[in-house]
Amino acid sequence: MDFFSPDYWTLDTLTEVVGVITGILCVWLAARQNIWTFPVALVSVLLYIVIFYKARLYADMGLQVMFALLNFYGWYMWLHKGSQRVERPVTAMTKAQWGWLLLFVPVFTVGLGYYLHQHTDADLAYWDAGTTAVSLGAQWLMSRKKLENWLIWLVVDAVYVPIYLYKELYPTAGLYAIYLVLAWIGYRDWKKSMQPQTLSPGQAAG
Repeated sequence: MDFFSPDYWTLDTLTEVVGVITGILCVWLAARQNIWTFPVALVSVLLYIVIFYKARLYADMGLQVMFALLNFYGWYMWLHKGSQRVERPVTAMTKAQWGWLLLFVPVFTVGLGYYLHQHTDADLAYWDAGTTAVSLGAQWLMSRKKLENWLIWLVVDAVYVPIYLYKELYPTAGLYAIYLVLAWIGYRDWKKSMQPQTLSPGQAAG
């Protein structure tokens, strides 16, 4: 595809480019623990609802709706610790949260993947469902300022890149390649910001 051709720059392409720009900005703001990540993310997810619907990636489309809800949730959680209006600190995941994640991802993937495969014209149904499941878990953990959310994003973003190349969503594939870099930066910076007592022995040593 010729990016310099006038025929390439349709309304759909421009929508995707704006989605990419706001997507990069919201992840960069999240890595900086800046509360503006949430309103910027809402702009990006609204655009990607349209983009993924047209690409027949219905699980990813539904994921954007959940992202919108989780962004409102995260916006509140980042500003409150318990009943107090105090900025929430970065903490490590608990064993219970790891257990929930490891149970949720395969169950959600199989259930949604089967539904999409049997009842819709969705492309890459199980891959779409699996990346959606992992992304939901990662976004929920980010909303609660759990350090490991960035490591989970690293894994799922690496899977998203070839999926979007296959679907010829080239700006979006580039976006997720950039997300890989931003996820590592986010993990590094969040880890530095943690109080020593919130780190496990292994993390403190690392």
